[in-house]
Amino acid sequence: MEKLVIIPTFNEKENIEAIVRAVLALEEKFDILVVDDSSPDGTAQIVASLQKEFPGQLHLTVRKVKDGLGKAYIHGFKWALERPYSYIFEMDADFSHNPKDLIPLFEGCKTADMSVGSRYSQGVNVVNWPMGRVLLSYFASKYVQFVLGIPVHDTTAGFVCFKASTLRAIDLDRIKLKGYGFQVEMKFRVFKKGLKIKEVPIIFTNRLLGESKMNGGIIGEAIFGIINLRFKSLFGTL
Repeated sequence: MEKLVIIPTFNEKENIEAIVRAVLALEEKFDILVVDDSSPDGTAQIVASLQKEFPGQLHLTVRKVKDGLGKAYIHGFKWALERPYSYIFEMDADFSHNPKDLIPLFEGCKTADMSVGSRYSQGVNVVNWPMGRVLLSYFASKYVQFVLGIPVHDTTAGFVCFKASTLRAIDLDRIKLKGYGFQVEMKFRVFKKGLKIKEVPIIFTNRLLGESKMNGGIIGEAIFGIINLRFKSLFGTL
């Protein structure tokens, strides 16, 4: 059961070596694909140098166009589906997702089609976020849950595991949302296929190094994109 962790990066030189080493040091074996959007800070060069130390386990692809988180992940998914990976993970580079949680996420996906590292399935498990952002994230998930009817507490979570068969069941070329709305769209499409989604409780920790990629445009795309998903679902054009 080959497992691939996809880590999208843009200017993550402060974090990338540490996160790679943390994942590859786990008792369970995971491969890594870093999808770098031509970071000007040299992130890709750091990964390339680490590949000499981890041949065959650490992979790198550099995209020439920076056009959103969703597009980076879809690029990684297609790369993975051309290879013999059974489980494919999404994970941030900044340690907001604890690499040790990859193991329970993997275990959860064994009995589901998609497992979600959930901040909100057992209360609110977020560390070092300002209260305003906690409330924004929590109520955004509740808004999505209400509008789309997804039986998931943390609909905007970006720490997930897919079975390869799940990604094959979705037409990746139909995914339209690029920012954090992409995370919602993926869960919604899995749900609409009648596939099983399992939430695995995690503790989310705000990044210590580097800069957040969140901005108003990403939030706006997510809000209106979710309404659009609902209408497409109602009219059978999803």
